[in-house]
Amino acid sequence: MRIHGLTKICDGVSEWTGRIVAWSIWIVMGLCVLEVVSRRVFGSPHMWTVDVTNVFYGAHFMLLAGYALLYRAHVSVDIFYIFLSRRTQSIISVITYLLFFFPFVLVLLYVGMDSAIDSWRFRERTVIGLPLIYPILKTITPLAAFLLIIQGVSEFLRILFPPGNKEASYD
Repeated sequence: MRIHGLTKICDGVSEWTGRIVAWSIWIVMGLCVLEVVSRRVFGSPHMWTVDVTNVFYGAHFMLLAGYALLYRAHVSVDIFYIFLSRRTQSIISVITYLLFFFPFVLVLLYVGMDSAIDSWRFRERTVIGLPLIYPILKTITPLAAFLLIIQGVSEFLRILFPPGNKEASYD
């Protein structure tokens, strides 16, 4: 497979994941509205909405990390970087991906998997006893790390083999 074909597949996964997950913010908003109406209008707050809202918002935030990387929406301090040559920028990017990005995301994947497995095994519950909330949330962590790795590979390959580079089109 060609390198640019692989980056296109990775970008497609991030694009579609982002488009689908972005709609989950409506669930969070609906739960918040439900809680406000229930509390203010009916005088009957629900303890479970805080836990569920936090889970959905956390999932929304984490699962969009790869999508944000695709569109360069992560925080970046480019004060000196923008004044460097394109080659020097590429060298710095390769080094930072290898030293920081991939090790961090791989640790997040490993620790997230361990935490998710334990949470499912022990049937972890919320403080008020709701089942499945924590196991689902903890499963989202390694899933988000995996999606971030997919987009990170695409970005890394794009740095090594910029579009238009003939070396990148080998099979």
